[in-house]
Amino acid sequence: MNELLKKPGLFFGIILLLSIFSCSKDSTAPQETPPELPPRTSFIMDFTDFPSLEKAAFPKAGDMTLQTRENWGWAAANVVLWNTVITVNLIVPVTAFLASFNHQPVRQSEGHWMWTYTFNVGNDQYTAELHGTLSADGTYWEMYISKQGVYDKFLWYSGGADLAYTHGEWTLNKDPQTPVPYIEIAWNRNVQDSTADIRYTNVMEDHADVGSFIFYGVTHEFPYDMFYEIYAQQYQNSTMIEWNRDVKEGRVRDPLHFENNLWHCWNEKLEDTECPS
Repeated sequence: MNELLKKPGLFFGIILLLSIFSCSKDSTAPQETPPELPPRTSFIMDFTDFPSLEKAAFPKAGDMTLQTRENWGWAAANVVLWNTVITVNLIVPVTAFLASFNHQPVRQSEGHWMWTYTFNVGNDQYTAELHGTLSADGTYWEMYISKQGVYDKFLWYSGGADLAYTHGEWTLNKDPQTPVPYIEIAWNRNVQDSTADIRYTNVMEDHADVGSFIFYGVTHEFPYDMFYEIYAQQYQNSTMIEWNRDVKEGRVRDPLHFENNLWHCWNEKLEDTECPS
């Protein structure tokens, strides 16, 4: 140090470099502020935009016949089935995820952030611990759920996303009684052009439906700007459903059900119609 004091230029140069390094390190510390929660659309598939009888333009009041709406009816049956399956099987983790937006995180001694709160599903109360870690590469998440007297801090799902939240994935375990990977979710979105897609795939080994998936997307294609693809591994059959978000007309293709590989269309009243050539 005495030698450095004899060379003030060198001494203050070192001090300046140390100061710059210290400030740079503090300004880029990834855990100074909590990571933003992933968008709701990264976890939850939207079934509300699919055309329903209530939204159809009926020619007269009270017209509820389904005999001329078989094409739309088959598409709707598949959508309702998957909606029911997802709602029943994922109601606890989905409710936990949605509840996280109503709470503020606390920074942990390890450096990550944790959202802690209780939520209800029916008459049952649960405690959630959502752990979020921010890094230079993106964000990583783990959701632990407890039910008093039943199970404690079960890792129900985990996943990651890029920093801009343009794509990511989740892995959901089946439940505390069967703690194995069950559903993988892969999602993408483009905020600038309002397009997005999300896919749920059954990855549970030895499950009858392993490999089956439902794929949902919002596009700018014309005339059909929304779609579902539903794949049943047991039958190696793919049901394609496309429709127009505004007009509600659409089409469905299902080789197993229709016994051909043709599109089968419906109009804005959800009535069967010839597909445009």
